[in-house]
Amino acid sequence: MTAPLRVGVVGLGWAGQQHLAAYDSHPDTEIVALAGLEDAPREKLATKYAIEHAVAGWNDLLKVEGLDAVSVCVPTFLHAPIAIAALKRGAHVLSEKPMALNGPEAARMVRAARKADRVLDVAFNHRQRGDIQKLKALIDEGRLGRPYYAKAWWLRRTGIPTVGSWFTRAELAGGGPLVDIGVHVLDYSLFLLGNPEVVAVSASTYDLLATAGFGSNASYSGKTGAADGDAPHFDVEDLASVFMRLADGGTLLVEASWAAHRRDGDEFGITLYGTDGGAELIVDDYAPKGDLQVFGDDGGQAVATRVPVKRGRAHKAVIEQFVDKIRAGDWRRYDGSGAAALARVVDACYLSAAEQREVRLNP
Repeated sequence: MTAPLRVGVVGLGWAGQQHLAAYDSHPDTEIVALAGLEDAPREKLATKYAIEHAVAGWNDLLKVEGLDAVSVCVPTFLHAPIAIAALKRGAHVLSEKPMALNGPEAARMVRAARKADRVLDVAFNHRQRGDIQKLKALIDEGRLGRPYYAKAWWLRRTGIPTVGSWFTRAELAGGGPLVDIGVHVLDYSLFLLGNPEVVAVSASTYDLLATAGFGSNASYSGKTGAADGDAPHFDVEDLASVFMRLADGGTLLVEASWAAHRRDGDEFGITLYGTDGGAELIVDDYAPKGDLQVFGDDGGQAVATRVPVKRGRAHKAVIEQFVDKIRAGDWRRYDGSGAAALARVVDACYLSAAEQREVRLNP
């Protein structure tokens, strides 16, 4: 447990490159393997990070002797197969979000981690943002009292990751913006609220703009998301809205869109109302620091305070926490069950939208 952890990364896209950079900067890890189908990018990254084993297929990566951990940074439909295979070979696993195509797949990953007695973690890098961490600290200090109502969102005007790519195929992605970017919103919202259980959801989804030809944007898909023969396949939503009832009596509203007639660019954030105060965080176009304000009352007069925030550490913090969990040795505490619970919530949202009714989640 004192030697550097020997790690492998599967995936050459943006997420894979974030993991590579974070492992490279960590003093306790050594990148020994990289897998990806595109020859030129793979060789370029292997050279940049001096990676000994650079292979095309993930199966070949898992044959590398002495792998301690594997990062899975590929399209969603591959998360469960690769993660389960890596766990069976005795490697700890860090998967990109969303954890899997659906709740049952996520549950199989959790069972594999428990059987292998290995860490299974999911990269929710947005909760590592400096503004999110600052807001969490303010809540924990009691600045808002008891938060009981939250509205959170991630909205794009034209941000469909290329109509016809794997992102827009339900069998490959699991869904549209709700499972792609909305799962980040769900994760950081529940994190801020103290991780209450979601007991019921009522959701609506729409595909009106995408099917009319509005909103496709190749810049969001990256090289690994390019369309297959430019096939105009789209069987997911382009906008989702969800009302969630929480076990502590609170309410969470989540909105996620790839396409909507709104102002240009990306925006994500959250508004919170508590018994003693409120807060709002707005982040425009992936700004490293968002606009965080806290609202209160002083003798009947409204008080708004803009709170300074620091830049977060994103995937570097994710990798550090993953390594810490491995080093801790109590691996059964980190079996991915929290992320699997989010997958079940997303499943319930899609069922609610399909059947146009509230869906209660089983305890």
